[in-house]
Amino acid sequence: MRLPFRSTRLLALALVTAVVPVTVLAGGGQSAVAAARSVTAAPEIPDSPAGKQLTWFLDALSRTPIAESEYQEHFTADFLKAVPVDELNKSAKALKGLTLEKLVVVQPTLLQGTATLGDQRYNLMISVDADGRINGLQVPPEQPPLPGPKDWKELDARLRTVAPDVGFLAAEIDARGRCQVVHGVAVDRPQPLGSIFKLYVLGAVAEKIRDGKLSWNTKVTIRPEWKSPSEGGIWERPDNSKISVREAAKLMISISDNTAADILLHTVGRGAVEAKVRQWSDHASLNIPFLTTREWGLLKAVDYPRQARTYLALDTAGRRAYLRKTVAKQSIEDAKPWTEPREIDTLEWFGSPRDVCRAYAGLSKLYSKQLNETLSGFDGLDLDPKKWPTVWFKGGSELGVLDLAYLGRSARGKTYVVTALANNPRKALEDSATVPQLVSLTKGSFSLVKGR
Repeated sequence: MRLPFRSTRLLALALVTAVVPVTVLAGGGQSAVAAARSVTAAPEIPDSPAGKQLTWFLDALSRTPIAESEYQEHFTADFLKAVPVDELNKSAKALKGLTLEKLVVVQPTLLQGTATLGDQRYNLMISVDADGRINGLQVPPEQPPLPGPKDWKELDARLRTVAPDVGFLAAEIDARGRCQVVHGVAVDRPQPLGSIFKLYVLGAVAEKIRDGKLSWNTKVTIRPEWKSPSEGGIWERPDNSKISVREAAKLMISISDNTAADILLHTVGRGAVEAKVRQWSDHASLNIPFLTTREWGLLKAVDYPRQARTYLALDTAGRRAYLRKTVAKQSIEDAKPWTEPREIDTLEWFGSPRDVCRAYAGLSKLYSKQLNETLSGFDGLDLDPKKWPTVWFKGGSELGVLDLAYLGRSARGKTYVVTALANNPRKALEDSATVPQLVSLTKGSFSLVKGR
């Protein structure tokens, strides 16, 4: 079961592609082993669950239309329920002759790369569940990025077309770790952060490690009651298996793994994370109790809206008790996904653009080689590495929310943070319009701050 909490895995794909409306595809027929002998592609496709399905998919594009029974062999029931067979065959037929060009993300349950068809390039993503069946497949055509803003006035005008509620900050972190605003829009108004909240969790982890109370190599148990739905990652690993703090932190940031975030939060303690929020945010009261992603999902998806309203009517002590005595006993299997924004202004993690900058400033003070590697896993802006040798990224999204937050350290040693927050509590944001605009404005801001 998937809750509609979109991970950075999907956000990252959107950033890389400068998305247009996504084409969701399927194909099918032969066994993966048989199909492997009939497919040729530029890169070597790994012999992994995702690799076998990618090999099969590329072969299937030459054999449309595909029978429904073949789709059932290779796709999850949820995927096939969401995408009709006729639509899959129509999309597959349009991509006949697609050739894989390269793979840029290679994981056992996830592959991302580029492909070509004639003169058109495409970005491809395929993911599989624990049974090796495809639960995600996207092939959007690659589009040229939007031009960056010429000045802050243009940025403001374009930003306000993205969503009804927006916030923005471009700031320099000075030698004392303070955020000096270069330009901003609603810099102190709290808004839903989505997965950007994981910066607070990472901060609590890094502080424990600095103080010698934890190690990056510490092994923690993947307890079933700590698991939270996300695309792949730890959610699909065996209950009670082990994972290092190092790997959990990388997964929490790189693919925004929800289970990784919850495991780390439980490992350091909710109180430690709340302490970082109080230290780094002017709106800490909005985040206490600090929710795990599992609690967040259950509050929104079980017996809605009664349960959500019951929780929100309580004071802080009452909410803590409700999480412990009621929500903790509920099963993810009882959760019912939703299709429109739900309680994004009441049941979320909140912060202002300035709060996000202060979180990055705090993480900079906790700097270590491992922390830098954890936050540097994905750029998405394609900044010139000679001018910006260090780039940190965390995004956040759910239905109605899309946020980007970057830290860039220039070759001259100056550190800037650019944060763009967009939300619509009434209607889901259109990624095809929102993502390219935010990417363009964010990337352009690094040029504007560096050129002042």
